[in-house]
Amino acid sequence: MKAQQGIHSGLPAARYYRANDPQWHWLEERENTDVSNFIEAANQQQADWFEPLAPLEEALYQSHLARRELAVTSLKTPLDHFTFWSETGAKDDYPCWWRHPNHQPEQLECFFDVSARATEHDFYDMGDMALSPDEQWLAWTEDTQGDERFTLWLKALPDGKPVKLLSDIGAGLCWAEDQTATMATLLFTRFDDTQRPDSVWRILLSLDDPSASLAPELVLREEDPEFWIGIGKTRSRSWLLLESGSKDTSEIHLLPAHTPAATPLCIQPRQAGVEYHIDHRPGSFYRLHNQAGAHFQLDFLSESQLGQRQLDWLTLIAHREEATLEGVDAFSWGLMLGERDHDQAQVRLRRLVFNAEHTCTLDEYLALPEQPCSQLLEDAPHFDSQVLRLREESFTQPTSWFSLDLTSGERTLLKRAPVYGSLQPEQLVSKRLWATSHDGEQVPVSVVMRADLADQPLPTLLYGYGAYGEALDPWFSIARLELLECGAAFAVAHVRGGGERGEPWYLNGKMAHKENSFHDYMAAREALVEQGVSDPQRIVAYGASAGGLLVGTCINRAPDAFCAALLDVPFLDVLRTMQNPELPLTTAEYSEWGNPEAPDVMARIRGYSPIDNIKPQKYPALWIEGSWFDTRVSYWEPAKFYAQVSLEQQGSAPILMRTDMNSGHGGASGRFKAWRDTARQDAFILWALGLDAHPSPDPA
Repeated sequence: MKAQQGIHSGLPAARYYRANDPQWHWLEERENTDVSNFIEAANQQQADWFEPLAPLEEALYQSHLARRELAVTSLKTPLDHFTFWSETGAKDDYPCWWRHPNHQPEQLECFFDVSARATEHDFYDMGDMALSPDEQWLAWTEDTQGDERFTLWLKALPDGKPVKLLSDIGAGLCWAEDQTATMATLLFTRFDDTQRPDSVWRILLSLDDPSASLAPELVLREEDPEFWIGIGKTRSRSWLLLESGSKDTSEIHLLPAHTPAATPLCIQPRQAGVEYHIDHRPGSFYRLHNQAGAHFQLDFLSESQLGQRQLDWLTLIAHREEATLEGVDAFSWGLMLGERDHDQAQVRLRRLVFNAEHTCTLDEYLALPEQPCSQLLEDAPHFDSQVLRLREESFTQPTSWFSLDLTSGERTLLKRAPVYGSLQPEQLVSKRLWATSHDGEQVPVSVVMRADLADQPLPTLLYGYGAYGEALDPWFSIARLELLECGAAFAVAHVRGGGERGEPWYLNGKMAHKENSFHDYMAAREALVEQGVSDPQRIVAYGASAGGLLVGTCINRAPDAFCAALLDVPFLDVLRTMQNPELPLTTAEYSEWGNPEAPDVMARIRGYSPIDNIKPQKYPALWIEGSWFDTRVSYWEPAKFYAQVSLEQQGSAPILMRTDMNSGHGGASGRFKAWRDTARQDAFILWALGLDAHPSPDPA
């Protein structure tokens, strides 16, 4: 081991530098004690540097707690036999689940205390909970390490002893509808060697003695390494859905929910580039697909045709250029659709009502409280429900839940998340800007700030993601109030690669078009400055996971555009990761980034991969977060980036890394640990923006 000399000689990267491995590939050797020693040294460096900011972190954390409702009771949801809800105590990390027989609220009982189960573990994540059809059995999956490998448990409600059934399975669960007094079928997924969900299994449970249940049987295996498989059930409870998909191609098999041992039936064989979703009403299947165009169209099929060689799908809503159909939910009376307007980057809910002849008798959009905002259809377990539950929020308004009576049209506020403290929602203002990217494309940029500061350039945190077609629709954040009250603005760059302006927005920011994402992010930064929103000397970039790739590339190319950057579990070693099909996610990601076995794809990825483009220059202050048990972005990606940038840094700004040794991709488990992590990050952000009144740490 050879330490690099000079101004960096005291850094962990210099002490652990190996001249024969300047790319730090040896950090991938998890069992090598030098790896853990290096990470511990980096953690200590971060802790030493951060010590002067510890009082600010504590103040932010306590202020965060004071702003939010700590004792939280969820909305009650009546099912067929019982009404269910959760309660989280003011000092608890996890909820306790309660129920009472419908119309008998006095007979309440706690049937599952998640906090009690989490007590014995440093990390705890609930994968899924599933109630049996008779609502007397609970199955759940849990991860106690952070590597997203789950254990299946079962208990009789309310107070049966938990029985461990299976280990090392996927998170999702789904009951069939074949339950009797003595048996029931439960479906789950398993992984292959790269932790790809590659198969669906069923286990026939003995309800008299769950530990004596039969061995699981394979239902369906997905052989293509680019495809993942999952399970679901139609709201009609008639069909189980075995959903296999890559990033751009779908294939769905159906199983009768009441006879889950039947042979799965493929409703539409996969075609490269064709994605589709299926829902069901008695007599009809509905298919949302992009075969006719990138923005999706909605077709329906008579259920009587199922199993025929040629299916006669009929168009219900044709493909349109101005909007993308994003989701379909079937009810006995008709459909609820999610529809995204491309011009406004706004999702709206659309209701279709059908008569007995399947003629549409009503087609209407639900009213929006404001634009931009998020309006979502919450889970509606009853197929024939005439009362929907809506969830609404925006950058300035906290989450509110409403019931919407479809018969009378009456909206009733069920709950609004309270906000305590000196900064209230009505003191905030949100703006939608448009940035002009390198090719003339108009990129939406959302900004929220204090209304009393909206007439001046502000220190700004610029958030970016832009991958997988995920849309960053408006969301309210209690934690964000800490930054806003200190005088910062919070901005979101809705770059191509995300889904904010429909499917083409996604397609134009992936594969060969990935460069658009980076140009869009920088255009957003320039628009914030040019339109007087942001102080050009005080802009911090933030990106997590694939957003870390976005930000990492931009700071390599324009380090002087930001005073600091925060990279949270960042995807930084893109080329090397995509060259290793044995890693989790790699094969499934080929349709997002490309397969570097092709020389042109390798050159393209190498051109932006953050680790492959580090060079000697003045980097802004960097705060890099990793997780030891992360299976999505391995701990060594942030570690290698940190090491190389540390040695190439030509300025005095700190390059810091913190690795959580007890968590995975989602960070710390438990809400208080997560809030503490947020306070720590916010302390760094405020320091970088010059909004911290505390003494600045020594950058060395």
